[in-house]
Amino acid sequence: MKEFYASVFGCILVLGLPLNAVSLWILLCYHGLKSPNAVFMINLAISDLMLAITLPLRIYFYATGTWPLDKMSCVFITMLFRNNIRSSSIFITFISVDRLLAVVFPLRSRHIRTPSNAVKGAAFAWLCVVLMNIPEGVSFSRYLNSKNESTCFESVYSGDSKKPSPIGYIQATLILVMLAVNIGCTAKVFWTLCHQLSDSMNVNSKMKVMVLFALNLVMFIICFAPVSVIPLIQLTNSDITPVVCLATVNCCLDPLCYYFSLDAFWKKNLKQSKTNGYKLSRMHH
Repeated sequence: MKEFYASVFGCILVLGLPLNAVSLWILLCYHGLKSPNAVFMINLAISDLMLAITLPLRIYFYATGTWPLDKMSCVFITMLFRNNIRSSSIFITFISVDRLLAVVFPLRSRHIRTPSNAVKGAAFAWLCVVLMNIPEGVSFSRYLNSKNESTCFESVYSGDSKKPSPIGYIQATLILVMLAVNIGCTAKVFWTLCHQLSDSMNVNSKMKVMVLFALNLVMFIICFAPVSVIPLIQLTNSDITPVVCLATVNCCLDPLCYYFSLDAFWKKNLKQSKTNGYKLSRMHH
């Protein structure tokens, strides 16, 4: 079974690393920090890349059954994975709220939807994520030190399998609250697109917005909720690696979020770049 997990993580690495690297390059080169949506997506891509670079060690562990580094390295790698779950869910929620304001309240929300506010929100999100690492990292480190053998990526979610850490309950609560927020945003945007904007948006644009919100919900329901809730309700020290695999898939789905949100902007800028290049060429001649 461990070889199967190694194969799954290998496929996620092969897809997730290049997709997010290219996405981050496009976001930085063609959009920068000029809109709140782009700010959140840049941070989301960074979070996914941080997860992707940890996958080779996870693949090695499940392929060989041994951990090649020390226990503190295991704590660091594990914290990066859990940080991805938390930061990705936060930034996806930020994106949903930003799209809700842009579609439903485009004029009244302009003073709120600013790049500076987005940067402040992203910085606060990262601060909260890092602060959660301190007690959780200490607990997980103590758990690993109590083990005689050199191991990592245990099936338990916290240092004490009989009593999950408070951080686990906090994460599960936040994930469920953000899931509710995403459901509310999706319902409101769908209703608005179907009833109020029939003349101002074409069918293709509406479909892209709907797919974006639907994709966000899928990631919460499949990737974030199971890995946050199941470890808290399990009665025995069961293996949660399957839900960890599902959670890791989010780094492959996020580039679709970038496409459905910003592909029109990319095409516009690429077309403009080609036009400017053509004009410069004519001037030189």
